[in-house]
Amino acid sequence: MPYPLTPPPRLTGEALHAGYDARQVLNGVDIAIAEGKLTVLLGPNGSGKSTLLKTLARTLSPSSGHVYLDGKDIHRSNTREVAKRLGILPQGPVAPEGLSVRQLVGMGRFPHQGLWQKNAQQDANAIREAMAFTNVTEFAERSVDALSGGQRQRCWIAMVLAQQTDLILLDEPTTFLDLKVQVDLLELLSRLAHEHGRTLLLVLHDLNLAAAYADHLVMMCDGQIVTSGAPTEVFTAANLKRVFDLDAHVIHDSESGIPICVPRKRRQHATEKEALIQ
Repeated sequence: MPYPLTPPPRLTGEALHAGYDARQVLNGVDIAIAEGKLTVLLGPNGSGKSTLLKTLARTLSPSSGHVYLDGKDIHRSNTREVAKRLGILPQGPVAPEGLSVRQLVGMGRFPHQGLWQKNAQQDANAIREAMAFTNVTEFAERSVDALSGGQRQRCWIAMVLAQQTDLILLDEPTTFLDLKVQVDLLELLSRLAHEHGRTLLLVLHDLNLAAAYADHLVMMCDGQIVTSGAPTEVFTAANLKRVFDLDAHVIHDSESGIPICVPRKRRQHATEKEALIQ
């Protein structure tokens, strides 16, 4: 009996060079985003994670190389057509003052609303479903400004979901949130991939959360991809040292098998110990 074929990636980058003004950040990056999976970009500050995501998202043009969405160069495609297929949540989004949650989520319907093309019922259904999935329905009429950080982030994710795209790119969606809120958000995003077939690409900073929730990990350093693959394959002490210059043990959770990074505590010199004792 033949095995089911893995669908080809819809979003790919080839030989990407990109940066800001005279500073080049990406140095010939090739990447293909796995379909129906949650892919996480990991790397130290300045490694090129956000630059790569912005280039794939069409918000930053490469100096050379190409990004292909469904076989077409994304940087030469119509903005509205791209927005119907690719949703983006940038780092630290800010809502206009006084905007309600329902209004914010409704902004995700922009790609589907032309001058002569509007479907109020479709829009209302998409907004309702997005708010229900992210559990923000009870806040629908409240101002986004009045919500906690975690609640606001769920509202932004609802806005992207209302866009009804299969591809979603998120730049550091859990930054500055409490650990429990980070876990809740990653559980939600994991459900999107595994239960609803969405393809997600995230930039994260927390190593252990990335290893716990990613189907596919991409480790970057100095504007290049150093290694990529399943967390159990690439989340190793050697790679953490190579990419982050981090001395750590990697152990595996006995229940889930998920790799966990445990930093090595630097030993104090004898003279420092004596000074502490005195």
